[in-house]
Amino acid sequence: MNTVTPHILVVDDDPALRELMIAYLTENEFQVTAVATGNEMTAVLQDSVIDLVLLDLRLGGEDGMQLARGLRDNSELPVIIVTGKQDEADRVMGLEIAADDYVIKPFSNREMLARIRAVLRRYQARTDAVPAGRSTKRRAYRFAGWELNLLARRLTSPEGRRVELSNGEFNLLLALCEHPQRVLSRDQLLELSRLHGAEVYDRSIDVQILRLRRKIEVDAAAPKMIRTERGAGYVFEPQVQVLH
Repeated sequence: MNTVTPHILVVDDDPALRELMIAYLTENEFQVTAVATGNEMTAVLQDSVIDLVLLDLRLGGEDGMQLARGLRDNSELPVIIVTGKQDEADRVMGLEIAADDYVIKPFSNREMLARIRAVLRRYQARTDAVPAGRSTKRRAYRFAGWELNLLARRLTSPEGRRVELSNGEFNLLLALCEHPQRVLSRDQLLELSRLHGAEVYDRSIDVQILRLRRKIEVDAAAPKMIRTERGAGYVFEPQVQVLH
């Protein structure tokens, strides 16, 4: 099964360090976006599904601690803060506002990589431990290499290509992601889609399913992800990862 490469957001006003982190983390199988300001960070977070933020607290002209606090107040994103050798107070304050870890400049690439991997493992363990039915803010669903971004209402293929969906297709796929590996009748899918705000007009669920298959299946005539359960409805077969 295809998997989605974890997406790291580097926030640092040093262009040389940004280039270094992009090159090294990409080489180690991460997707990397690097920005210099808090406004750029906010724009990326609104448009992309980020798995971890690496945040320098000493951004020129900005309060990095305030940015870190805002991240924690508004999301459950893993955050690693970056400080200088003499900035013990910043490290302590960063941990107090629930940063997941910190590194001290200058740091080795291997240390940074190890800390990123460790934080991501802990975050995944916490996500997996969320009890069924607990209300949490979801950012995205991932399945078979695909990524459904709920905030941007965007579907991205395993190759990184954006796939356009109608409102009905988006909400139908959302309903399938929320109920994977379960038989859902046509009436259930219709109701679930409407609950999420989809307009299906006079089109049947079967037509919507066919259109969705054409966009996400390798072969829409022999579907592997959206399987027909004859006489009962449809089953969404992939394992689905929820990002909160």
